[in-house]
Amino acid sequence: MFNYKIKVLVVDDFPTMRRIIKNLLKQLGFENIDEAENGEDALRKLRSTEYGLIISDWNMPVMEGIELLRQMRNDPALKEIPFLMVTAEAEKEKVIEAIKAGVDNYIVKPFTGEVLKEKLEKIAQKRPSLKGGQ
Repeated sequence: MFNYKIKVLVVDDFPTMRRIIKNLLKQLGFENIDEAENGEDALRKLRSTEYGLIISDWNMPVMEGIELLRQMRNDPALKEIPFLMVTAEAEKEKVIEAIKAGVDNYIVKPFTGEVLKEKLEKIAQKRPSLKGGQ
């Protein structure tokens, strides 16, 4: 079971993609979902509000998802927040780069709600903050 009460931040420069991810999260049971259009916007929100999960696109203008991830992992206040990277690119180098930067999991577009759930379950096994009561 997930902790569906946590606040989720969806970061993507395309409003349509943000809406798709938000809808998938709602179908899974998450209710508290916020959005940001790039890494810089996300960091601003992260520094003023508490989030329990970040789902971020990799390729965005202003600040990419990988840079957002690096900045979060170097910030004592943000480094423990679970991070799921979303990308259209499945190259091994990108996956390795994201893992080295401290990503919790990685999802390739397009994806289904089932795939999203599987990835989140894998993160929840490692991150107790994502687990909820039975």
